[in-house]
Amino acid sequence: MSVEGLRVLKSRHDPGETMDRLEAALRRHGFKILVRIDHAEEARAAGVELRPTVVVMFGSALAGAPTVRTTPTLAIDLPIRVLIWQDEQEATWAAYNDPVWLLGRHGLASAAAVEVMNEVLANVVGEAVA
Repeated sequence: MSVEGLRVLKSRHDPGETMDRLEAALRRHGFKILVRIDHAEEARAAGVELRPTVVVMFGSALAGAPTVRTTPTLAIDLPIRVLIWQDEQEATWAAYNDPVWLLGRHGLASAAAVEVMNEVLANVVGEAVA
């Protein structure tokens, strides 16, 4: 699957286990989980069937706030999000905004910032899907 600006990884686990692994990895890396949006649960409440589809929003005010102070538009894309969903073949996927795309969108494509964000997201999401 390819969507501009997203990194998409196939998980070895079902959606629930992938989510549990993601949240554990986030905590291990010192991130605060701010919200978990369960689209399937909300759809069921409205009488609509939807395969597992959950977004986790997380961040670190210490890391993000100084950048938002200098570039307020970045706040529209923060906190960082990871989407976990199950497709028609029951495969589980995880996706997040590509740091090059995300930071570039706000004119912040410095090599150092992109490298740090790339490494952190690759490690955290990689732990969830491996």
